[in-house]
Amino acid sequence: MSRNWIGIWQRDNAPIPSPSTNGGLEGATRNHFCIMNSKTGKQTKLPAFPDRDAWARAWQKHWSKVGQPGYELPAGGPGGDEREFLATARTPQKERARLKRISTEFERAFKTFYKVGPAVTVFGSARFKPSHPYYKLARAVGAELAKAGFATLTGGGKSYGLNIILPHEQGENPYVDRSLEFHYFFTRKVCLVKYSCAFIVMPGGLGTLDELFEAATLIQCKKIGPFPVILMGANFWKGMREWGQSMMKAGVFAKDEIGFGYVTDSPKEAVDLIVNSLPSEVRRCLNPVK
Repeated sequence: MSRNWIGIWQRDNAPIPSPSTNGGLEGATRNHFCIMNSKTGKQTKLPAFPDRDAWARAWQKHWSKVGQPGYELPAGGPGGDEREFLATARTPQKERARLKRISTEFERAFKTFYKVGPAVTVFGSARFKPSHPYYKLARAVGAELAKAGFATLTGGGKSYGLNIILPHEQGENPYVDRSLEFHYFFTRKVCLVKYSCAFIVMPGGLGTLDELFEAATLIQCKKIGPFPVILMGANFWKGMREWGQSMMKAGVFAKDEIGFGYVTDSPKEAVDLIVNSLPSEVRRCLNPVK
């Protein structure tokens, strides 16, 4: 995998062009993220971050297309005038119905995964196409997990897909042996964590970061594990590693609190690290492919 591209933060204090060319942001400064090719030294500047006013205009434009936010106010009391805007009221009946849906999702998942294991959860983006290098890397990871005898929560081997219902982007993985659909993100994340003895994180976006930090926080706080968290794609995760080091220098966590993480480009190395991290009792439960 290529390692020729390097991210560089750049602060540009030159005035932004006139309103006619930049939407009325005259006199502001801007932050840029540059991508530099380490072989040629050539930098490619990405679009500037917006200032406060530009951000507010973009936010309003976005929500005018999306529609009203699905926020509930309690029934009665102040705020009644806003209820038409906020679309709905919070009632005991709705809360009981919501609790029932949550309980049903957990019960269905617990029954499905009761006998699963040892299992590894694989996080990653649903946006990469089969021809993309990261898609191929994920398939190679799944193959190595299957060879080692792991059940995989979304991936290869004896695999289970825990699918979140979204208006776009994620559909059922055609390669999994069984798929469950979840309405709530948090019930899905509980199940992705509950049945896993390790986590592999493929390149991905906000959802992948959410899942990564959820697992990392639980391990750091000793609520689960300790389990290894393997990040696949050294070049992809380079910026986050540097950010994590700067946070560590700032004192928000210690080095030993995130020592469970490892970054590699090798699917075999990732799975070998997981196997070697397991207690002998768990390793004996694996059924490797001969």
